Amino acid sequence: MSKKILVPIDISEMELTQQVIPHVEAYAKQDDATIHFLAVIPDYTYFASYGLGYSSIAPDVKEREAAAMESLSDIIAKFSLPGDRIEKHVVSGTPKDHILRLADDINADVIILASHRPSMSTYLLGSNAAAVVRHAKCSVLVVR
Repeated sequence: MSKKILVPIDISEMELTQQVIPHVEAYAKQDDATIHFLAVIPDYTYFASYGLGYSSIAPDVKEREAAAMESLSDIIAKFSLPGDRIEKHVVSGTPKDHILRLADDINADVIILASHRPSMSTYLLGSNAAAVVRHAKCSVLVVR
C-alpha cells in the first residue's frame, strides 16, 4: 500500500522525468496516494566541490528556488494526477540528503526515482540513486 509517494525530479533532465511518469501514475492510482514531488537544486558548495566559482554570478537562493518551483510545476503538469493529491517541494543542497530527509519527514511508503545510466564508478546505479537505495527506510523504485 503506497499512500505517500516521493518523486524526486531533476528539472534539468526531462528525459529522466519521462521515464518515471507511467510508474508514478500507476502507483498513485492504485491507492489514491498523495504524491510529493521534490526538486533539489545545487547550492554553492556543490559547485565549489567541482572547483567552480559560480557563487559570484549565480542568482541568490530564493530566486533559484522560485525558478525551480516554476519548472517543477510545469513538469508536474505532464503527469495525469489529481491536483489535490500533489505536494511540491524545492530545496537547495545535495540531492541524496534531501531525498532521504523528506522521505523520513513525510513518512513515505515508496520513493520513485529515475537514474542516469551508470558509469564504472557507480557501477549499477547513479550515485544519488545508489545512496537513496542504500539508506532509505522505505521501498525504492529506480527507473532507467
